Amino acid sequence: MGGVHRPSLPRLALSLVDAQAHSDLPVRQTLRGWILRALERDAQLTLVFADSRAGRRLNRDYRGRDYATNVLTFTYESPTARTVPAAPVTADIVLCMPVVRQEAREQGKTLRAHLAHLVIHGVLHAQGYEHERERDARRMQAIETRLLAALRIADPYATAP
Repeated sequence: MGGVHRPSLPRLALSLVDAQAHSDLPVRQTLRGWILRALERDAQLTLVFADSRAGRRLNRDYRGRDYATNVLTFTYESPTARTVPAAPVTADIVLCMPVVRQEAREQGKTLRAHLAHLVIHGVLHAQGYEHERERDARRMQAIETRLLAALRIADPYATAP
């Protein structure tokens, strides 16, 4: 009868594309858990695990940068999203796995830790977070660092000693 009211967690419809091509990926439930940590509202998301060629093509065609990058987020805003603040997020988050693996090695991180960071980063972008301006970057980085700390993953923005 008068229990504590807990707000419901956002609902997530998750699709994975080409995950089977990468035997070193975490299981679906782990990926889902990372996304749910960063979600502020309901979402329909697709995680795409791309090769270098696809990553480069997408970055070139949509961002004008002719190289493969680690993560790209493509948000598909519904017509009501501008007038309904709680409209579900719909986005594709493309992870270029050769770049993600190389960065993890170069930065001395596990693939799992780096991938968790980039998934969370992509989910924040899907919800409108940006890092072009210094103030926005600090805000987004603080959220990422807090969410990763809850997963016992070190601050990805900390400088090495």
